[in-house]
Amino acid sequence: MDKQINATGEGANITTSARDDQIVEEKGQEGSTQSAGSSVGEKKKGDTSDFQELYEESLRSIQEGELVRGEIVQIDKEFVLVDIGYKSEGQIPIREFIDPHGNITARVGDKVDVLLERREDDEGIILLSKEKANKIKIWDEIREIYERDGTIRGKIISRVKGGMSVDIGLAAFLPGSQIDLKPVKDFDGLIGTTHDFKILKYNRRRSNIVLSRRAILEAERNRLRQQTLEVLENGAVLQGKVKNITDYGLFIDLGGIDGLLHITDMSWGRVGHPSEMYQVGDEITVKVLSIDPESERVSLGLKQLKPDPWTQADERYPVGSRIHGHVVSLADYGAFVEIEEGIEGLIHVSEMSWTRKIRHPSQVVKVGDEVEAVVLNIDSANKRISLGLKQIEPNPWDIIEDKYPVGTTIEGRIKNITDFGIFIGIDEGIDGLVHISDFSWTRRIKHPSEIYRKGQVVQAVVLNIDKENERFSLGIKQLTPDPWESVPERYKPGTRITGVVTNVTDFGVFVELEEGIEGLIHVSELSKDKSGNPLSRFKTDDVIQAKVINVSKAEKKIGLSVRKLEESDEKEIYKSYVNTRSEATSNLGELLRKGMIKFQDRADNAEGGEEQAAPREQGEGEGESALAEEGFRPTEADENKGDDGGQKEDNVEERPVGDESERLETL
Repeated sequence: MDKQINATGEGANITTSARDDQIVEEKGQEGSTQSAGSSVGEKKKGDTSDFQELYEESLRSIQEGELVRGEIVQIDKEFVLVDIGYKSEGQIPIREFIDPHGNITARVGDKVDVLLERREDDEGIILLSKEKANKIKIWDEIREIYERDGTIRGKIISRVKGGMSVDIGLAAFLPGSQIDLKPVKDFDGLIGTTHDFKILKYNRRRSNIVLSRRAILEAERNRLRQQTLEVLENGAVLQGKVKNITDYGLFIDLGGIDGLLHITDMSWGRVGHPSEMYQVGDEITVKVLSIDPESERVSLGLKQLKPDPWTQADERYPVGSRIHGHVVSLADYGAFVEIEEGIEGLIHVSEMSWTRKIRHPSQVVKVGDEVEAVVLNIDSANKRISLGLKQIEPNPWDIIEDKYPVGTTIEGRIKNITDFGIFIGIDEGIDGLVHISDFSWTRRIKHPSEIYRKGQVVQAVVLNIDKENERFSLGIKQLTPDPWESVPERYKPGTRITGVVTNVTDFGVFVELEEGIEGLIHVSELSKDKSGNPLSRFKTDDVIQAKVINVSKAEKKIGLSVRKLEESDEKEIYKSYVNTRSEATSNLGELLRKGMIKFQDRADNAEGGEEQAAPREQGEGEGESALAEEGFRPTEADENKGDDGGQKEDNVEERPVGDESERLETL
């Protein structure tokens, strides 16, 4: 076709030149002579006839629909005139010479291939087309490339259904599955890019062309694969490119073969995600760790290109040395500090402060903080280093015992209140605990908030310091003497007390003897009630009396009894009665004695007869009167006794009368 186009063009040019030479020659001869011989005229007529035949022959060789080569001779606003060796120049619309930026690409004198659409119209105009000529040439080129399995370069111009549209001089279709070796997610990102393509098939009649980029990539991959297999072996150091990134590592394209660089083999240090170190497309140097020939799986390593830093960790970080690092992560139990790439140490929460109770490391440090710590222990075999943060400063518990010896009175502010006591701030980071049992010697307190509030300043006595367990015990009640020290002296067994009932329980009654001192009357020590329930007699706030039966200073308990108090009262009443009775008996005997003495004297002095009888009777009457005046009367024994005196005074029976008789019945 090209040869035909060139031949046609050259023939047209030759014909045109011959014609021009003939015209020049005729003009030259015209001025030299006006009359020529017959031989000359015949010769001129023969030359003209030959030129005409050649010209007509050239016109017959150019047919509509053929490609010809011409020369641009003129450019105007609407058309470009091209000389193709015809009797007149052909016209091409100027739009066919305007590029996408609006610039005219045609220049006078440029050679162009055109298609003769129509030889002459009614106005004698020859119509030409540059675009159609290019398409015919491209189709020929496509056929040639397809037959020799070559490649054609094109530009992706737009996205269409099922793939992309590619400009190769003609519009061609690139299926989505043929764009790359792996599925493409961002089609729009390919628009405007230029690539080489394989022609899968074409149909000139339907103007259909199907391209493939994947076929080229697969061929290149196979070529590189063979090259890589020749050098692939354990321990080999290869250059690759990051092909894909996952949470567990990187896939590296080694050249037709993909290898996995696991996240654990990327660095001796901590790697949160592979994307922190590399991105897709990055060049990377790796070491082959293992190869599986059957599955063609290749394991790669990056950290193996450097020596393990733990091999010399014992020498570089001895116990007791100070290190500097930055916090890389936090856990509930501590903070991990990177000392250098590949070496991390743990600061446990218990090693963060001498005095504060650290519940989470975030209370002290955060990720990214630069810290200084002391090496407490190192285990290179297991790749572990224990670090201490609090060891940077001296332990305040080492000097607290000297500063606050037991028995010292301190003053501080209440920092916290709990169910079991209050915490008082003593020194920076050191709090002392006052247990609820050390609030008062006598008062019963259910909750510390009943008498204390947070922020209140209080005094307390140092009771104990446990340096090992870091505990500081304080007491408030120890500021005053223990009243129970004198309770056994003030409430001895047998003492009658008066108190107020504070509580009535199933097992007895609690009685407050004085502020803070209570005694218990056990149910067995209560007097029986007519209803049978001894507790029914008592109510809270009743004022009652009882008798102390026992006292325990160690247990701070006082035992009381109402029953024994009542029994004691009965004995006192009986004893009082007995004493009164004895007094009455002594008075009667004395009267009888005196009466008998008088009576005996009178009997001895009588000389007989009635003279003596009268005084005797009078004496007896006086004795009886005296007894009657004392409130007693003689018994039958007294009336029946003989003259010799009969019974002794002790046999005289007492007969209480009046109130005394009623009192005896009551007892």
